[in-house]
Amino acid sequence: MSRYAMTMDTRRCVGCSACVIACKTENALPAGGFRDWVRTETRGTFPNLAMEIRSERCNHCEDPPCVSACPTGASHVNRGGAVLVNRTKCTGCKACMAACPYDSRYVHPEGFVDKCTFCLHRVVRGKGTACASACPTQALTFGDLNDPRSEISKLLGSRRHKVSRPEYGARPQLYFLL
Repeated sequence: MSRYAMTMDTRRCVGCSACVIACKTENALPAGGFRDWVRTETRGTFPNLAMEIRSERCNHCEDPPCVSACPTGASHVNRGGAVLVNRTKCTGCKACMAACPYDSRYVHPEGFVDKCTFCLHRVVRGKGTACASACPTQALTFGDLNDPRSEISKLLGSRRHKVSRPEYGARPQLYFLL
């Protein structure tokens, strides 16, 4: 069985937002609705500063706190470990939003909570995610962690990497290559 994940290469991302625009277009997202975003973080003190640019989205956690917080079962783990929201079951109560340590959800104007789906509608047709396909610097890699020959498995085996907020114990599947 597949276990989907994504890597984001912090050395390659230039903050162009092509991933954000591709996602918004692919998924026909409403004004103000975003399933991914670009974050810039500056560390250090002048003149010794370092900047990291990251494309971020739902972390599709192995132990997603949003799923256990959802009172209707709308938030659930789907095939390949993708965390999804069933919009017909969602009441828009925002319990999942409060539980998510990554702020990766928003309320759609139609009243349900929306978020990244790892473009499963594309993946099942043999295509990659819209964000990774659009990235001009190839900073994003999507794939199956259970396939040792996959590009993502090779990247994680050969590069130092980190996850966001490991202290929450959610076991995120969005890896930042260092």
